[in-house]
Amino acid sequence: MILVNTDYITGKELEMLGLVKGSTIQTKHIGRDITQGLKHIVGGELKAYNEMMDEARALATKRMVEEAEELGADAVVSIRYSSAAIMQGAAEVIVYGTAVKFKVEKNKK
Repeated sequence: MILVNTDYITGKELEMLGLVKGSTIQTKHIGRDITQGLKHIVGGELKAYNEMMDEARALATKRMVEEAEELGADAVVSIRYSSAAIMQGAAEVIVYGTAVKFKVEKNKK
């Protein structure tokens, strides 16, 4: 499955199949949330939250790809990600794009 954020794939003619998306809401356990909260005092990178967001993006992307595969897609174009805080320590990630199939070139005589 080819995934791109452009609306084209060089050298391919595309047939649009439709919108596909994937989403998840992720949180870290309370112990990690407390230790990350202490970073507000001393500053620094919130590594546990970075990991959480990486995991969330990967899971949302996997779900989008599964939806595209159900449509028989060869690729997803125009991919976009969005995230939002749901509550303290929890975030929603959504990814969406257009599922496409490669058009087969017909032989000309």
